[in-house]
Amino acid sequence: MSYKSIKQIFEHNEQWIEEQLNADSLYFVKLHKRQIPKYLFISCSDSRISPEAIMFSEPGDVFIHRNIANVIPVNDLNVLSVINYAVVHIKVKHIVVCGHYGCGGVKTAISTTDMGILNPWLGYIRDVYRLHKKELNAIKSIDEKTNRLVELNVLEQCINLVKIKDVQKALLEKRIRIHGWVFDMQTGKLVNLKFNTKKVAGEIIDIYNIL
Repeated sequence: MSYKSIKQIFEHNEQWIEEQLNADSLYFVKLHKRQIPKYLFISCSDSRISPEAIMFSEPGDVFIHRNIANVIPVNDLNVLSVINYAVVHIKVKHIVVCGHYGCGGVKTAISTTDMGILNPWLGYIRDVYRLHKKELNAIKSIDEKTNRLVELNVLEQCINLVKIKDVQKALLEKRIRIHGWVFDMQTGKLVNLKFNTKKVAGEIIDIYNIL
C-alpha cells in the first residue's frame, strides 16, 4: 500500500485493528505479552526492507535494529545498547546482520562525493573497502562492485560483533550464533554468506578478548 496522507495511515490502522480482533479477540492481549524474540536482526534503514516480511515472522519474534548500511561500529552507543539488551536481557539465540544488494549507502561510500554529516558514517564502509581494495578494484562494473562490497561489509560487521564484550560472553557460553545475510530485492531471496562464527572467533579472540 502506498500512503498519500497521514489520515490514510490512521484509517488503515483502525482497519488493521478490526481485522486482528475479528480473527482473534485476544490478539492485542497476547501481543502485549509476546516479547520473546530469538533473533536480533541488524539491517539497513532502506524503506524497501521489511524484516518481518522477508523472515515470515510474527510480531515478537524478531528484535530489530536498523541504520544506514547495517554498520556495527564498536564505539556506537546506539547499536551497543541494542546488542546489550538483546543478548543480555532478552537472551536472543541468533544475531543476523543483513545487507541488501544495490545498497545506496554502500554505493555512495565507493564514490568520493562529499556527503557532509554522513561522511563519518560512510567512513566505516570505506574502511571495509580499504581492507578489500585489491579484490574490489578488480571489478569494473559499479553495480557488481557495490554488491560485492555489500557482502564484504556484512561479513566485516559480523566480525565487529565478535569484538563486543556481551557477544564474547554469549559465545563463550555457547548460547548465540552470528549470521551474515544479504537480501536480493530483485528476487526476494535471502542469501546466506555462511559466516563461520566459531572459526572467526578463534582467529581474532586473542586480539579482541575483553572478558
